[in-house]
Amino acid sequence: MRRRTVTVSHVFETVYQRKRIDELWIVGYSARIRLLRSDIVRMIASDFMTYYRPSLCEMRVFLRHRGEKEAEPSAFDQVLNRLGIQHEKQHLATLGAYVDLSGVAFDVRVRKTLEAITNRAAVIYQPAFQVSTTISGTIVEIVGMPDFLIFDDDGYVIRDSKMSRHIDQDNHPEILLQVGLYGWLFEKACGTRPKGIQVHSGTNEIVDIPYDGGTSALRKLERLLALKQLPQEQYEPVGWSKCGGCGFNERCWAQAEAESDVALIPDVDQSLAKALHEIGVCTREELLTVFNVTSLSKLKRLVGSQQQKVGKKAERILLFADAMEKRQENILAVPAISPLPNYVMFDLEGMPPQFDELDRIYLWGMQVFGAKPTEFMPSVAGFGTNGDKEGWFSFLGNAERLFRDYGDLLFVHWAPYEKTYLDRYIKRYGDVDGIATRVKANLLDLLTVARDSVVLPVPSFSLKVIEKYVGYTRTQTAYGGDWSMAMFIEATETSDEAKRNELMGEILKYNSEDLEATWAVFQWLRAKRPQTT
Repeated sequence: MRRRTVTVSHVFETVYQRKRIDELWIVGYSARIRLLRSDIVRMIASDFMTYYRPSLCEMRVFLRHRGEKEAEPSAFDQVLNRLGIQHEKQHLATLGAYVDLSGVAFDVRVRKTLEAITNRAAVIYQPAFQVSTTISGTIVEIVGMPDFLIFDDDGYVIRDSKMSRHIDQDNHPEILLQVGLYGWLFEKACGTRPKGIQVHSGTNEIVDIPYDGGTSALRKLERLLALKQLPQEQYEPVGWSKCGGCGFNERCWAQAEAESDVALIPDVDQSLAKALHEIGVCTREELLTVFNVTSLSKLKRLVGSQQQKVGKKAERILLFADAMEKRQENILAVPAISPLPNYVMFDLEGMPPQFDELDRIYLWGMQVFGAKPTEFMPSVAGFGTNGDKEGWFSFLGNAERLFRDYGDLLFVHWAPYEKTYLDRYIKRYGDVDGIATRVKANLLDLLTVARDSVVLPVPSFSLKVIEKYVGYTRTQTAYGGDWSMAMFIEATETSDEAKRNELMGEILKYNSEDLEATWAVFQWLRAKRPQTT
């Protein structure tokens, strides 16, 4: 089940860049005592990654600068780290002879980079630059380590290797800022502009980035410097999707819960949480005391570049706040579930295009629950060239058998993911005998049903949250959409058949328990009725 809005490339950029930079600084610390002086602030090119990924967060810049402890990289993070290095190394192999500065102590690396440039080395791998400058009256040392410097006739092209497929302002502003800063560092260190700045993307394309002389990067560094220099942490609202892939998740979430922060209320978005804090409404109790539905609906907060009223969301926000304060649920309406003897629980595991030419579903999971249940019915994509197609037609075959044996069943899923990918696969491989179209016509999004019928004292309507609320317990200690992808990547890469089967067995167990969890929530929800007065 892949519900997270944070893309895996976001996680990769944060984990891989952070790990690499930190290791290099540790190597250089022993030889660079001067950098420990309290009057010098260090800015590094990966500060942009810290700010933007896995989601835009000013608090993360402050905490990381202060050296606050972060969670260890997950199995998923570690797989992405390895794939990122592999992607970079594969590109390096295409560039011919090169000067290798990887693993060299930082202070030596800076000097050797300039020597290699003076000698016009054809390719310099893992160069390093350090430039002192003044930003907003503060002396800073700015450090950057691009992946490659490539000599091209009369100058050097700076190139950085990224797993991301979409290298543009909308998808990855942090990448543009990072390579722009590399260009500025090169220009200051060498006295000449780079011939070009480029990104080697996840599609193996070389993307040229316009160089503005470092103006955009330095402007953003000014903001990041201000965050690092804050005397104490400032308010930053938490969010279920926003904080999901961050190493400070547990720290910030625990603090928000201890303070009954309004940001924990479902339907309170980031801008509204900030607007409420600005007027001194910081807790759920304060929200319920200060506002009613009418007054909250009129409150304005910044959305994009404009002020917008809270509007119709106000009623649900106050209902959630009340439920969380009282720690009790509120049934709004009879859940809209048609009474049938049997239902299919339906859940997919997918691999996004950062790691595959296709936006691929590698497991189509189904199981009938009710009066006439079935065993778990997984359709798994093969590992060969046609594996994706094989998985799709296996799913169609399983669905056809269910229709033949049961008639028109409801296919119960959580959130729009399943419908989205049915549409994509119909376009990709076709719909034999209209089976997939029939499945689509019988979909029931249990998330929509839940949100329309109940208000719960929980901060999110994620299935993982709701299943725990209703009492479902999993057998696996490690699980989740990202974990599943990590296991599938491992299974794809291994040539050990026994190891592959073991990994796939864990994935199948996870998907099977997703279906059981959906059924548990379904049964719990179906029994709910509003209280009569």
